[in-house]
Amino acid sequence: MFQPSPADVRRFFCGVYRKQRSGEPMEAIEVLTGQWIDQHPEFHPALADEAQALRELTEGGPPKAATDRTNPFLHLSMHLSVSEQCSIDQPAGVRQAVELLAARLDSLHDAHHAAMDALGRMVWESQRAGRPPDGQAYLDELRRRATRD
Repeated sequence: MFQPSPADVRRFFCGVYRKQRSGEPMEAIEVLTGQWIDQHPEFHPALADEAQALRELTEGGPPKAATDRTNPFLHLSMHLSVSEQCSIDQPAGVRQAVELLAARLDSLHDAHHAAMDALGRMVWESQRAGRPPDGQAYLDELRRRATRD
């Protein structure tokens, strides 16, 4: 299993942003990543400065004034996680649940954010309880959100 370090993750996202802006050829995963980057212009300054992104890791995080902001690297990683889950339909049924949610919200992006909230909650609850992640609870939450009136 591929387990990139936090520095690898930051280099990847900053590299995709650079390639995208300079028109360099990209791999399929980079193209997908670039599409999510485009959906988040608020992350562009962080992605444009790879050296600063790496310094934040060694200096204990972003400056105090920046700590209220969303971590762009985690956020984009979660978009890719949901995209991968949907592409392989794992857990089984997630593709349909996200598609239904996207139709209900009239936005794939908003559906991803809802799925990311549910995914984060599932991981947190799993870690807190010391149990494996509950994929069924994750799917159930997505389905509830997709069918809620």
